[in-house]
Amino acid sequence: MAEQVQVNADQARVNADQARVNADQARVKSVLGNHRNAFILIGLGGAVLVGIGIAGLAPIIAPVFLAVILTICMHPLRIWLERHRIPRGMATGASILAVILLLLGFGYVVLVAFGQFTALLPQFADQITAFGQDVVAWLNSIGISSRELSAVANDFDPAQLADFVGGLIGGLAGITSALIILLTIALLMGMDAGYIPVVLAQTSTTHPLLVTGLTAYAANVRRYMVWTTLLGLLQGVIDFVALILIGVPGAFIWGLLAFLCSFIPNVGYFLALVPPIVFGALVGGLPTVITVIVVYGVINAIVQSVIQPRVIGNAVSLSQTITFFSVLFWAAILGPIGAILAIPLTLLVRLMLVDTYPPAGWVRPLLGDLTGTKSLIAEEDAEIKAARPDHPVESTPPAPPPATVQP
Repeated sequence: MAEQVQVNADQARVNADQARVNADQARVKSVLGNHRNAFILIGLGGAVLVGIGIAGLAPIIAPVFLAVILTICMHPLRIWLERHRIPRGMATGASILAVILLLLGFGYVVLVAFGQFTALLPQFADQITAFGQDVVAWLNSIGISSRELSAVANDFDPAQLADFVGGLIGGLAGITSALIILLTIALLMGMDAGYIPVVLAQTSTTHPLLVTGLTAYAANVRRYMVWTTLLGLLQGVIDFVALILIGVPGAFIWGLLAFLCSFIPNVGYFLALVPPIVFGALVGGLPTVITVIVVYGVINAIVQSVIQPRVIGNAVSLSQTITFFSVLFWAAILGPIGAILAIPLTLLVRLMLVDTYPPAGWVRPLLGDLTGTKSLIAEEDAEIKAARPDHPVESTPPAPPPATVQP
């Protein structure tokens, strides 16, 4: 009897949600009316203003969102500790400490890589200059001539790159402020994250779609970031070892670059490939370049094209076109960290505009959620195959009747 009552209550809740969705759709249609194009232009104008505002606040928004992603990724550690009867305060402190140690460790690795990079450039200054002049000469030989190109090739000094990188590291004011914001936000979010499950349970009674969307977003982002980190770390270590065996200088730097670029879909592979090719050409010529391209291509094909889709699954559900555009868009808005966090940022926009608004659900397949589309395509292919006529069998002439033997 109790089970039947629960079933009736669930059915009533579903009917109420459907009625609310129908009412929202009717309200939207009545509001839009004949002014649909005007509302579209207003929305586009608002999006442009929001983008400009986010770009202006990039030094604040970028570390804050990175802290949000780190807090989401470390939340299962807190849950695991609490399930093993660790007090809530100690579990919160452990998750915060894990985030801080992760940031400090990564910062140390980046500083070591920058130090090696500044020491590496002067060693190949003359070779890099000659390489640039050879490129300009080759461009001139195929009809692309420019005084500006020749001037750049003649005046280029690789030591300037080292000074530039040193200036980036020496800009302690900007780096320190961003690090302070990141660590402070991570600390505060880690403290507040202990209340999130209870807050979501309270909110689910009035805004179930919002809670469902937030829960799915956290799970998908966590799955994407954790597995991308692990696979990127694996890819970076393999590249590091392979470059050492090949003899390319700066193997640690390029391995770290491969790890960072693994978070940048579509274009990250090419960004990580260019520096090893250049330095491989300087020390080994064309054979080393071909070896680097083959090694990177095999590793990328195995890790990002075979393993990653299997372990991440449907966590992203974004088309290749949307993914590539999101990298360009967020890189223009937030800089390099925007390219690294392009997928979580795009999923957040989809959460706010699509996932928590049922009338906009028809947009999901256009964005890349092909869960139902693939089954429809499979059914259509099966119908086409079933309707396809069989290949005609070539007719063979009838066999002559058997000869009768005369007595």
